Amino acid sequence: MFSIETQVGDVAHAIQLALTPVFLLTGIAGILNVMTGRLARIIDRGRRLTDNVSAVTNRPAESIETELVNLERRRHNASIAITMCTLAALLVCIVAATLFLEALLQLHLKWIVGLLFTGSTLALVVGLTFFLIEVRLATNSVRIPISTQNP
Repeated sequence: MFSIETQVGDVAHAIQLALTPVFLLTGIAGILNVMTGRLARIIDRGRRLTDNVSAVTNRPAESIETELVNLERRRHNASIAITMCTLAALLVCIVAATLFLEALLQLHLKWIVGLLFTGSTLALVVGLTFFLIEVRLATNSVRIPISTQNP
């Protein structure tokens, strides 16, 4: 029979084991914060272009249309990136819960943990790839003219 000290030690170990993947959540949360900020800026720019057509009449309509198409591409990629990184965070939470249940109930769930963690990593890779595509679209759409004259 298990003593209370053994049970408390097992529970403490289970908590330590289950909380280790949670540190990954901190990193994913930071990435999601950056991504949602970029998405908000994309949406704000699109609204500005569509709501204030009179304010941008000095630009040709095709130029505005081109920018709106680019903003829609960027919005789509940012949305997929956020979705995939959120899925990665969700899978990490399930990994933590599974590890806790495995240690607490003495179940053999290592294959589930491995599958969930691999899924989380793949979702994060896909999310970061779409984020990279969005950043590349943004940097390719803005050209800063370099003046040859010194001020």
